[in-house]
Order: sequence, then structure tokens, then C-alpha cells
Amino acid sequence: MHSQRKTMIINTGGRTDTVHYYSKWLLKRFEEGYVLSRNPLFPNKVTRYELTPDKVDCVVFCSKNYRPILPDLHKITDRFNTYFHYTITAYGKDIEPGVQTIEKSVETLKRLADIVGKQRIAWRYDPVLLTEKYTIERHLETFDYLARELTPYVDRCIFSFVEMYKKLAVNMPEIILLTDEDKHRLAKAMGEIAQRYGLYLQTCATEGDFSAYGIHGSGCMTLDIIGRANGVNFKSLKHKGNRQHCGCVESRDIGAYDSCPSGCKYCYANKSPAKARAMQQYHDPDSPLLLGHLRETDVVTQSPQKSFLAPQQMDLIGLWG
Repeated sequence: MHSQRKTMIINTGGRTDTVHYYSKWLLKRFEEGYVLSRNPLFPNKVTRYELTPDKVDCVVFCSKNYRPILPDLHKITDRFNTYFHYTITAYGKDIEPGVQTIEKSVETLKRLADIVGKQRIAWRYDPVLLTEKYTIERHLETFDYLARELTPYVDRCIFSFVEMYKKLAVNMPEIILLTDEDKHRLAKAMGEIAQRYGLYLQTCATEGDFSAYGIHGSGCMTLDIIGRANGVNFKSLKHKGNRQHCGCVESRDIGAYDSCPSGCKYCYANKSPAKARAMQQYHDPDSPLLLGHLRETDVVTQSPQKSFLAPQQMDLIGLWG
């Protein structure tokens, strides 16, 4: 049944910046061949995922700083299909306290491209939000600089406009609401910049049609993108998405909420930067869980991990095995 389909796409960075802060743990999980993930809604429910090439179609990364894992990244890329989202925005330490400078981020992305190839990297410029300091003009100036620097090293650029959820009003009172006029002005100019540098530009989980500006629709993690990046073929499946207006294929996140110490003011995955810093004390690099250890009351379920690969691709894996 469609609703019972369990993906074999492992996401390492949706809930926390695992690569930046927990690289040692992540590498150990792939070395030992499995990981445990606690259900954020039902904390005594834990899912076990096998981290072996026959059980994982692709490992998808999302980070603002790949520097800590670069020396050992080949231990994963040598064995698995992979795809990398690298977030580099216009913001400074006032909004992203734990993030490298733009210049250092650009340098790190270029080093990542040398290791994995540009076809596996998406540069994320999101969320786009406005304050008195981060004006439309400042966004466009920074986006132009980044597009010029990064286009030769990335497969595409993905952007989205900030979602105004309740936490944001508390954590970021200085935010200025984006009007439809603002969005179209930004999208039009970003589209023109992307065209100038030959950069493929698309939205992510964003309401509105910006195709008139040469901007492609949502779906930043599709089987088509992952397949082309790795030279493999996937079944033709409907992409359920992870949230509203999302055209992505479903994936399973092995991280944990409230555990990213970067302190980004717009973060949806942390209740507050203080809580995230406090939760770090529960991290043990040797535990199969990102935070804490298994408890006696926990119920561990094995994930079915059914493959999305096309049948002929599965046959080839059988031959290689």
C-alpha cells in the first residue's frame, strides 16, 4: 500500500546540522552500519535504520558547514549514492551566530565540490527574510556575489521565502513581513542574476509561481535530481513531500530536534538556541542515538526500508554484491 512505503533515502540534516556538530557520530553510525532515531512525537518509540549500501538508496546531507567532515567524507561517498545541500545566505552572526563567514563558506563549498563533484551539490539560499539591515538590495547584492562564485561548483540553487510560524515572532521580532510585491521583486531580480551566470534556480516549498522569471518549481530532493547526480535510475513514484507546497520525495531523518547549537534566529527545528545548547550534553558519539541512550521503556522497530531503485538497478546491485 502506498501509505506503508518506507523510504530508503536517509536525510542527515533536516532536524539538526549533523555534519557541522556531530560528524564523529555520523561517521561511526555508517561504520557500524545502523542508526537509531527517536520519534519526536512519541519519545518511547525508536526506529532502527540499516546504514548499508543494499538498504539505502541515497544519503542526503544538509549543512551550513561541511568543513568538519571533509577529510573523512569519502568513507560515505565511496559506498553510497549521495547528494549535498549547502546553505549559504546573506546573514551575519546577528542572525546566524554559529555559522562561518560567507567567504569561508564559499571556500568550503568549493572544497566539497572537488571531493564529490558539482552534480551532487545544491546551494541553498534560504530562508529569504527581510529586516532593516537585510533589505532587498542587500539580498540581491549578496546573491549576485554568491552566484558568481558558486555557479561553476553547484548543480543548482534553491531558495524559499521565510514561513511566518509562531516561534519566529518571538525569536525574531525585528523581522519585516514580506509582501507579494517584495517576493516578486526579489524573484525577478534573482532570476535575472541566475540567468546571467547560467545558474539553475528553483524554489523550495514556496507558494506562488515564479516561472515568468526563469525560476523552476518546487522539489529540491526528487528522485530525478538524486538519480541524475549519481547515474542511477529510480522507479517513477509520486513524491508525497514533507510539508505544504513541498514536491520532494519522502526521506527518513536520523537527527533530533532541539540539538543544533548554530543559534539561527529563524530556525524551525529548535524551540530556542538555549535549549539546543543544553541538549548537547546528552550527546554521546558512541551511542546509536544522536541524543542520549536507549532506555528500558523504549520500543525499537526495524524500518522496512523498501527500495525506490528501478528493477534493473536492483539487478545490477545483485551482480555487484
